[in-house]
Amino acid sequence: MTQTTPASGRGAFTRRRLQVGFTVAVLALAGAAAVLASRPKAEPDKAAPPLQFKGAEVTRPLLVPMPQRVEFSGPLVAPQTAIVKAKAVGTLLALDTAEGRRVKAGQLLGRIDLADLNSRVEDRAASVESAQAMLAEALRLHESNLRLSEQNFISPNALQSSQAKLDAARAQLRSMQAQLSSMRIGLREAALVAPIAGIVGKRHVVPGEKLSAEQPVLTLVDLTTLELVGTVSTHAVSLLAVGQPVTVGVEGRAEPVAGRIDRIAPQAEAGTRAIAVVVTIANADERLRAGQYAQAQVLIDDPTPRLTVPVAALSQASGQDQVWTIEHGALVRRIVITGRRDDAGGRIEVLKGLAPEADLLALRFENLKEGAQARFEGAPGPVAPAAAGAGQAQQRSRAKS
Repeated sequence: MTQTTPASGRGAFTRRRLQVGFTVAVLALAGAAAVLASRPKAEPDKAAPPLQFKGAEVTRPLLVPMPQRVEFSGPLVAPQTAIVKAKAVGTLLALDTAEGRRVKAGQLLGRIDLADLNSRVEDRAASVESAQAMLAEALRLHESNLRLSEQNFISPNALQSSQAKLDAARAQLRSMQAQLSSMRIGLREAALVAPIAGIVGKRHVVPGEKLSAEQPVLTLVDLTTLELVGTVSTHAVSLLAVGQPVTVGVEGRAEPVAGRIDRIAPQAEAGTRAIAVVVTIANADERLRAGQYAQAQVLIDDPTPRLTVPVAALSQASGQDQVWTIEHGALVRRIVITGRRDDAGGRIEVLKGLAPEADLLALRFENLKEGAQARFEGAPGPVAPAAAGAGQAQQRSRAKS
């Protein structure tokens, strides 16, 4: 009879446990494979639907002229502005006009107490009378000496002396007369008279105030002709010439007014690259006022048709201008080089990178991908500038759908 040792019994037990574990693992793997095999296979990914664009959202380049516009702005000024100043020292007795009143050239505007100036005029007049008396006496004496000289009663030296006194008296009279004339001119100029016809812009003094020489009293403004002084860049000034018509928009006025270029500065202002341009504006009805802000626009005709696209069709990526076209049912990004820009007409010139017959998106859309399928309804057409704003609300949803 054979006897089993404890060590051999434990080995057999261990082998039986490994066999059972292996069998369970095989059955588990088989079950998992059966479960996976029983699941339905996943359907392949469906292709993304093509982007749909309306006919108004797709356009083609147009060959149109691109007139250039040179714009500059500034306040309106009245070149015919006169400041009435006191020409003599005195007290202002009266001022017969007020701000906003219209005056005529030569009209008396006020009165100054000129007692001191009048007394000096009278003093000069008396000096003239004294010089006339001295001249008469010198003339009588010289005529007497002439008769005596003919009779050899006086020496030639005495005759020459009387002639010299006569000449001095004549010179003294002329001097006194000149001084009197100057004083009378000063008296006449001391009157407060309007030098031009216009409107009183400002009163600088009030009656009763002591005036000094050259002190401003009134400012008169002639509004029949106004000027707009603006500056343009050095590269744009070559497009301008004296006499060119100018369209001027004035704040507070719905309709623009006509003007013309009157003067162009011969050199740029110090420290800038800007040159002054002066535009004259006829204002016979005086509806415009000095100080109103105005913007001038000079239109330079362009005789050459240029390839243009809507400004709204242009976008930028990595510092380059680009447009999106639809070619063979797919989106294509085209890098373009642009030229002139017409903001008023909403178009920009394309110098390079776009074919004249290309179908391009007339508005900016976000998240577009090159190569994406795209279609549009109808025929491409022009887009009004107002459509750009209306299309922006649909851009994000259209691009992300």
